[in-house]
Amino acid sequence: MSPTSTSTASTTGILLALAGQAGCALRWDPQAACWRWPDPQGGQLYAWPRHDGKAAGARLQESAGVIACCSSGRMLLGQGKRLGMVELTPAGQPGRPLQAQVLATIDAAEARTVISDGCTDRHGNFVFGTANTGADQRPIGSFYQYSTRHGLRRLALPVVVTARSIAFSVDGTRMYFADAARGGIMQCSYDAERAKVGEIREFAQAPERGAATVDSAGMLWSVQAGGLAQYCADGHLHRRIALEQEQPSGMAFGGADARQLLLLGVRGGLYGLPPALAEELAPGVADTPFDDGPAVVADSQRRRQGD
Repeated sequence: MSPTSTSTASTTGILLALAGQAGCALRWDPQAACWRWPDPQGGQLYAWPRHDGKAAGARLQESAGVIACCSSGRMLLGQGKRLGMVELTPAGQPGRPLQAQVLATIDAAEARTVISDGCTDRHGNFVFGTANTGADQRPIGSFYQYSTRHGLRRLALPVVVTARSIAFSVDGTRMYFADAARGGIMQCSYDAERAKVGEIREFAQAPERGAATVDSAGMLWSVQAGGLAQYCADGHLHRRIALEQEQPSGMAFGGADARQLLLLGVRGGLYGLPPALAEELAPGVADTPFDDGPAVVADSQRRRQGD
């Protein structure tokens, strides 16, 4: 395929698991060698596969919409207006509902905003954004970086109605982001150590702006209406893949050497791509686990909004 051409394909995804009432963020957990995703409607955190090939659910005290794997094996959760951390119950061992340790409350003075998207950067910081859930749908959502070393720091990016499409280039120096309600997919320079951004500009026009990730070839994958879109590093649309069964809500690379690209549907279906199609794709870039090491952050610093 030439760099300026666009490939379009419709595929019947391979249904791997069906669990819960709704799909949301999808992540590969390298320590447990499984895929994880939250069901914000059912209040569950799912893992697949387990010994019988089915998805296993763990009940959460409070529903989560965003997750990240941690270096310790715990899970970082975006739960409404709070970031929390949970210890996972060992596979096959029944347990009580998982209650998160609250790490930070986001934009406490604004009742309308909730965490809507997020992932780790290449340095193990958690970068996320918020959405306005109010009827007015004004752009009051913001983007943040959270780490145990620095606490919560606001990124100087434009306000949005619903933060989405957060992803990072292979070398971690470029951040992608979008407002799900309007506009295109944006990009900016990103300094993880200082939580500084710059050179903000449009990356690509897109009819919809959902979850996003970057593969090892530096191409951006975006969840859009009915399937996926793949963009070259210059923003040119390279490929569209339509999923016939259901609208995807999330995607992630994972498995051995990040060679699997799985899709999560809005109704909780987990899908793989047909082998012939999957073999054409470059592998992904493994997520850097959130660094939840022993650094101590004062509560006042953890909860501040980041000047």
